[in-house]
Amino acid sequence: MNVLLHYNAGPRLRDVLDEESTDGVRVTWTPEGDDDAWFRAMATAETLLHVLEPVTAEAMDAAPNLQLIQKLGVGVNTIDLDAARARGIAVANLPGSNAIAVAEHTLGLLLAVLRRVPAFDREVRAGTGWPLAAEIPDGLGEVAGRVVGLVGYGAIAQRFGSYVAAMGATVVHHRRSEGPDSVSLDELLAVADVVSVHLPLTDETRNLLDARRLGVMRPGAVLLNTGRGGVVDEQALADLLRSGHLAGAGIDVFEQEPIDIPTNPLVGLDNVVLSPHVAWLTADTLARSIRLGVANARLVARGQEPEHRVA
Repeated sequence: MNVLLHYNAGPRLRDVLDEESTDGVRVTWTPEGDDDAWFRAMATAETLLHVLEPVTAEAMDAAPNLQLIQKLGVGVNTIDLDAARARGIAVANLPGSNAIAVAEHTLGLLLAVLRRVPAFDREVRAGTGWPLAAEIPDGLGEVAGRVVGLVGYGAIAQRFGSYVAAMGATVVHHRRSEGPDSVSLDELLAVADVVSVHLPLTDETRNLLDARRLGVMRPGAVLLNTGRGGVVDEQALADLLRSGHLAGAGIDVFEQEPIDIPTNPLVGLDNVVLSPHVAWLTADTLARSIRLGVANARLVARGQEPEHRVA
């Protein structure tokens, strides 16, 4: 079976691919961003290990032998699921495989916002870190004593919640399905000092945090988003950050990726910490995900149902 990873593979990851290329399975890779190379490789691919670059109907048509699109992660909004169904291609994801990495990155964003880490780094390098302006300490905060609201309550949110609880925060959560101790979204937004988004992008969640709901958030609150960009109205968020109603934000995911620097409303704001959709990305997560994805490919090759099939 030919398994194709669509991602830029460094030396450590290539070693993992070589280790998995056994017992009739051959794992190769092609970099994201080079569509010509990708489509050539797709001609013989039977399983596609997908990361972030969209898998379109056109890409599927370039792969006449494709049996499985394996998402390395959870969100499948970058896969044309209708096209996959029409072509009889199974789609599966890996819930929980990146939970550690995303939860830790979310915590990192929170600390970076509360303690102004990027700004202090820039100021020290520029020789302007001392003395501090008198108003600077007023904007610095701690996790302990805050109410942290989790929008979504899957494996990532639960792990992140355990981290901040251990640091002295009170945790509340909202889940789309009924669950014990879950509160309504508006209630969560009204009481939380920190709102952390952990939702996939679906028709139901698109722009869930719109101008009205963001406006419900407490004055001085912080928003974190390591779920999906389209869940949050970026312009409305920027307006509330600029007005001072919200104190800060830590954002890893965006409505458009890569972002358009001149038009993205968050780029020019000093109270926002940004990262390029890398919350999931560690060497450990990649290796674990590759191994799980190839195991699913082996199931499909034997005519069995893949684990965590979503379409």
